[in-house]
Amino acid sequence: MSSAYLLKRNVPSRRNIRHRRGATLILTVAMMFMLFSFLAFGIDTGYLSQSRAEIRRTADAAALAGCWELYEQLDAGQTAAAAMPQVRLACADMAGRNPVCRLNPQLDTSVTTQEISIGYTNDIRAANITANPADPYFAVRVTVNKNAERNGEVPFFFGRIFGASGQAMQAQATAIMARQIRGFSMPPTGDWHVDVLPFALDQDTWNALLANNAEDSYRYNPADQSVTGGSDGVLEVNLYPQGTGSPGNRGTVDIGGANNSTSDIARQIVHGISADDLAALGKPLVLDGDGVMSLNGDTGISAGVKDELASIIGQKRIIPIFSSVSGNGNNANYTIVKWVGVRIMDVRLTGKMSGKKLVVQPAPVLARWGVSATSGTSWSDNLLSPVMLAR
Repeated sequence: MSSAYLLKRNVPSRRNIRHRRGATLILTVAMMFMLFSFLAFGIDTGYLSQSRAEIRRTADAAALAGCWELYEQLDAGQTAAAAMPQVRLACADMAGRNPVCRLNPQLDTSVTTQEISIGYTNDIRAANITANPADPYFAVRVTVNKNAERNGEVPFFFGRIFGASGQAMQAQATAIMARQIRGFSMPPTGDWHVDVLPFALDQDTWNALLANNAEDSYRYNPADQSVTGGSDGVLEVNLYPQGTGSPGNRGTVDIGGANNSTSDIARQIVHGISADDLAALGKPLVLDGDGVMSLNGDTGISAGVKDELASIIGQKRIIPIFSSVSGNGNNANYTIVKWVGVRIMDVRLTGKMSGKKLVVQPAPVLARWGVSATSGTSWSDNLLSPVMLAR
């Protein structure tokens, strides 16, 4: 058999070549379609993931804004019930400032849809929101919807080719504030302090104030944070002098080392209780399971701290409430049963004993480093934790 014959047999015919080229073209088109499909799927999936992060962010921001607005309304003297319309508006406003898919989502501020729910909860995870004011947390829950009826679906770029124009999405977030504070933990660094005044008030006087058995002689102006004479609808009480049952002691307590000096008390008045003070106390500044703790007492509120007290007029602080006291002077021992938030209204520590005074009125206070209580007795009044997201 000649070599020319063999060579001729191994050379493809023109017909076979045309047939093979057609098969390659079909395979190429099929592969390009598959690659395009994967690319389209990847782009749309990535956009969905981004949109999911955006809608969660929007829900978080709206819930936090609503809960902070609740605090601001309480600080302005509103009740929780009266504050709800403003809280709803704050949620909706913040949601509108956080676009999802480059569009500002709208929240329904009416009560019927429950896109904004305001109430109470007894669980830090805020699984349920109730109307029970005995629950220890305020709660604001926001639900952001993105569907055909509300705010439009998350659009697909390439999914339309396969008949899918978009996907519905929803995100929900709940912000809470603790309403019952058992005490205070150690600040993380020396730069932070706990805003507790080292002066205690007897429980009977505080309860009389809550029962409206007190005077209203001072007015606080939130615009310039000034205090003047007159009525503002909030009653006051005088921390000095108050009968404590302990001769020589008028309610000063040691939160730190034993027998705090006047300079220690002056520093605590202006700056608060430091981490060193809490370490020197030698025990947690927290009510125990029975709702009590003991603090040693000093000999009284002296004129040596009048300037420091005058410097914080108009500011808010936390004071302990005691149910009983035993011992005299520096040996006095106070049984603390509650923490309360107050605003300093007036100070006069010179002159006749009958004219001395340290006047305060109830006021909501952010209890930073507060230890929240989930149930039980009334641990505090007018104290709220900073707002946090429930998880």
